Amino acid sequence: MKTLTDVTKYTDFVESTVAKIVEDRPEPEPVKPKSLTILPDNDPYAPEDFLNDVYMDEHSYETLVSLIRAKKNVILQGAPGVGKTYAAKRLAYSMMGEKDADRVMMVQFHQSYSYEDFIMGFRPSEKGFELKHGAFYTFCKKAEEDSDNEYFFIIDEINRGNLSKIFGELFMLIESDKRNIELRLLYANEKFSVPANVYIIGMMNTADRSLAMLDYALRRRFAFFEMKPGFETDGFRTYRMGLHSERFDRLIQCVENLNNVIAADESLGEGFCIGHSYFCNMKEADEQTLSNIVEFELIPLLKEYWFDEPTKVKDWTNNLRSAIK
Repeated sequence: MKTLTDVTKYTDFVESTVAKIVEDRPEPEPVKPKSLTILPDNDPYAPEDFLNDVYMDEHSYETLVSLIRAKKNVILQGAPGVGKTYAAKRLAYSMMGEKDADRVMMVQFHQSYSYEDFIMGFRPSEKGFELKHGAFYTFCKKAEEDSDNEYFFIIDEINRGNLSKIFGELFMLIESDKRNIELRLLYANEKFSVPANVYIIGMMNTADRSLAMLDYALRRRFAFFEMKPGFETDGFRTYRMGLHSERFDRLIQCVENLNNVIAADESLGEGFCIGHSYFCNMKEADEQTLSNIVEFELIPLLKEYWFDEPTKVKDWTNNLRSAIK
């Protein structure tokens, strides 16, 4: 009649019952000691390493870092070849103090990129449609669990996407003074916030005429840092001297003169100057290598810049070709 009976006082019954349980229990397998795997520490990466890798002067670097820490959202803008994409990840590493790829994520915006890719949305599956989390949502959740460390979300070609469509309600949440404030998401019955330890770095090519201006609502939430050609930096001078090439020196001098003309042009300006990355990572500055850069990269760029001034294109084409002969 009872569902629970206290059998403690029936000692003989308890002993016989326990004995039967022990007899029927299988022998446990011996536990093998687990081998201890020690993961290597991430390589340290100091501001000095950034300045050696990226041709930027120390004052500009310190200004950029202070902007990111204060605003939390920064766009690196500049002409083609100034090393925006190359610098972005290294900038994150220098601020973290180590090369930790787990705390850095990079995406590239394009015309088909959407809110569903960035935050969340319904995607086809075997059972119909299911809610999938986007890149930024997943990254923020990861950063939220590790609030003691800094995380960097890098967006290449940020001005190529439909920013109002992609960011949605995050227009408010990414502001520096709105971090950790929760807002209900469009597709899910949950509240979401952007952690204070997440920094957003965008890249934008100022010479791309085919792109519309940035949404003013988004522009107000970002600081814009102009990256300029680094021909005058100590790092590039050291690299230039290490090549021991008069031909290379003449070409760089010609490009610097060309940049002065581009910057003074009313239809172009400093945002169209030729960057230093066209000439980086050379082990030997031979005539063929430099000729390929001039013929297949610089001259086509000038034809695009001065499509309605063929005489100017011809003059500077001759100047560039003469510099490497």
